[in-house]
Amino acid sequence: MDNILALYQELASKTYEHGGYKSFHIFDPKPRHIHKASVRDRLLHHAIYRKLYTFFDRTFITDSFSCRKNRGTHKALNGFKAFGQKVSRNNTKICWVLKGDIRKFFQNIDHEVLMNTLSQHIPDKNILWLLKKVIESFSPGLPLGNLTSQLFVNIYMNEFDQFVKHKLKVKYYIRYADDFVILSEDKSELHNLIPKIRDFFQDTLRLELHPDKVFIKTLASGVDFLGWVHFPDNRVLRTATKRRMIKRIQDNLNPQTLNSYLGFLKHGNTYKLRKEIY
Repeated sequence: MDNILALYQELASKTYEHGGYKSFHIFDPKPRHIHKASVRDRLLHHAIYRKLYTFFDRTFITDSFSCRKNRGTHKALNGFKAFGQKVSRNNTKICWVLKGDIRKFFQNIDHEVLMNTLSQHIPDKNILWLLKKVIESFSPGLPLGNLTSQLFVNIYMNEFDQFVKHKLKVKYYIRYADDFVILSEDKSELHNLIPKIRDFFQDTLRLELHPDKVFIKTLASGVDFLGWVHFPDNRVLRTATKRRMIKRIQDNLNPQTLNSYLGFLKHGNTYKLRKEIY
């Protein structure tokens, strides 16, 4: 309680300074550098998130799924399937998919752009002062370990979501963090979107499309999105995801881990794999 009261006094007097971070690496599946704030600062992150989430969530588009209540990976997968069926007219037409993601996403979030975006929604100077303290506690970009980072990146990428929906007039679009897909029956339309998307990222958000992770292909040929390879009427587990899952089960064979993966596998064509690991 003494620490909480001291934190309150620092905030009220505007003498608060965000502390440093402890860092560690995880492999899930690729190496990620995680930065963890102190308990004191994490307590503040939760308070900020609790107050801001509801307001900002109302401004987000329906088809943004990352780190949102009543959204998540499974709903994103089902949304992708539904869009594929609509565009292909129940598998009677070719469905083309533009998929892309952003190069070093968290690392390249621009503090100035983020603060300008926040100030367009928040008139209170005291709140902006506090948010600036949290944002500038880490550089470059935002730390993967902060709860506030999850909200900040959605606020940041909401600018792109609105651009895609209202300027480019794209109907079938899904975004999960920095991964996004656009579905269309017109391949040339998708080709024409790429330079417009690239320019928006560079000019407005100061981000860069990953040069090796932008492609256009048919849904029938299989589209890799959120750990699954999607086809018109089914989805199969990505090979790397399958290998990682089997290794974790072998390393940590307990009912909780097993049931978690069995629940995950129900979202695709994995009957043989479920029988194999059960």
